[in-house]
Amino acid sequence: MILRLFANVSQKLSRVHLVMKPQVVFVLGGPGAGKGTQCSKIVENYNYTHLSAGDLLRAERAREGSEFGQLIASYIKEGKIVPVEITINLLKKAMEETMQKDEKKFCFLIDGFPRNEDNLQGWNTVMDDKADVKFVLFFDCSNEVCTERCLARGQDSGRTDDNRESLEKRIQTYLQSTRPIIELYEKQGKVRKVDASHSVDEVFAEVKEILDKEG
Repeated sequence: MILRLFANVSQKLSRVHLVMKPQVVFVLGGPGAGKGTQCSKIVENYNYTHLSAGDLLRAERAREGSEFGQLIASYIKEGKIVPVEITINLLKKAMEETMQKDEKKFCFLIDGFPRNEDNLQGWNTVMDDKADVKFVLFFDCSNEVCTERCLARGQDSGRTDDNRESLEKRIQTYLQSTRPIIELYEKQGKVRKVDASHSVDEVFAEVKEILDKEG
């Protein structure tokens, strides 16, 4: 009888574990808006795992034997958006690996995605029933401030896309492709906007208010 009871409890727990979906916050904003910096501070203070689409792509580009490395490199250099299948595959794999290591780690900040309509459609097709998007954290910042920050960062970061030529392309891509996605989520009441032009601590104070309210 007791063994049967334990077996039933174990089955129920397994079902709960299977039902638990990743809870996702998309983090969007122009290049240099401070998405990565703020995500690091969120991770320090809340139970979120930060997944940067850009970092995952750069790591895959550098990975020895990667079948997509050269393709990713050419897209990044041109400031273009990498094909959605590659990005979603990397994000899905990273979420699965995180949850396998620790089942309590099911809240994710996905930084720099979705960056265009193709990204969004790809996510909806592949991940719609596999993850819940809670809201979009939008770091709003002027192009001038973003450019200055990126150029300053480029002196130390070693990133090939932190130069003026790449930046102009990246900002155009952001304005033409990513802003419409933010506007789409805005119509659904899912955007939480932060003024990202202030200092790191001032911006994070705003972020904390949002996260504490959202729970």
